[in-house]
Amino acid sequence: MSALPPSSVKPVTPLPSAAPRGEPNEIFAALDLGTNNCRLLVARNNPRGFRVIDAFSRIVRLGEGLAASGVLSEPAMARTVEALKVCADKVIQRRVTSARYVATEACRRATNCAAFIERVKAETGIPIEIISSQEEVRLVVSGCGALLDRLVPRAIVIDIGGGSTELAWLDVPRDGAPRILGAVSVPHGVVTMTDRYGGREVSEATYDAMVAEMADAIRPFDAAHGIAAAVAQGVVQVVGSSGTVTTLGGVHLNLQRYNRAQVDGLTLPFDEIARLSRMLARMPFAARAANGCIGLERADLVISGCAILDAVCRAWPVGHLRVADRGIREGVLADLIDAAR
Repeated sequence: MSALPPSSVKPVTPLPSAAPRGEPNEIFAALDLGTNNCRLLVARNNPRGFRVIDAFSRIVRLGEGLAASGVLSEPAMARTVEALKVCADKVIQRRVTSARYVATEACRRATNCAAFIERVKAETGIPIEIISSQEEVRLVVSGCGALLDRLVPRAIVIDIGGGSTELAWLDVPRDGAPRILGAVSVPHGVVTMTDRYGGREVSEATYDAMVAEMADAIRPFDAAHGIAAAVAQGVVQVVGSSGTVTTLGGVHLNLQRYNRAQVDGLTLPFDEIARLSRMLARMPFAARAANGCIGLERADLVISGCAILDAVCRAWPVGHLRVADRGIREGVLADLIDAAR
């Protein structure tokens, strides 16, 4: 759909972008617009990195129906614009001085994304930047880097998104930044898989089909980098960054409501991931929706996410996974603050 006519849009003030000025009182903002979620972090610089002073997250399902149609639907765009208006208000209220607003897979795929970006700028003032899958992986790795075990020389980082799953194969030195040895963006995410396979009631055969499809998709990446052989030598760790992984962490802890402080950095054994995944796949939709760590908005998506993660765990049986409630936004903030310093 094209942008709304000027007469129907209120003029807005352009919001700050990534142009750090090095001022001691700078306020930074990072926005991640994915296929499923719209998320914002606002932070202030401090000696240990940054301190979050405001945040926002809303499930918008921007990529709903995209796999079949090739375009962003009007309802999805409208939901997303409303969420971005909230983000714009927070940026103004917090007097943000430097920001970066990035969009990922849904906007990379949609043929009408240029018009959508124009509409967002006109209605909210936010200058959305569509980033490549390579840049997405870099930001995720940067955002999760603090959770890597420096005594384990190789790492797999998995980020299960709405429209795709990003995988990174890392060299982890004792000191210094981890190095990306290889990365791939697999076109299977929780929204796209749910659109094709369903998510309210999923049979065991359907679940197994999702696992098999993801397994097929990552096999070339494994072969190209010899990951399975490294796993067999015991020199590999896994870090998971996504709503799927954090949701499983909350369910594992039997939390009544999701709590980031208890989940971020948690270690989940692979056998527990398999148990929880099968349990959720067999659970009625209403029961999943009633779980405080899942909720109605994720109840149909969580099974697809479990199947994607299940395939990764089977391909690379490291034995346990570190849960990261962090990713692109934290990577963006790190870049902004480094530039300002």
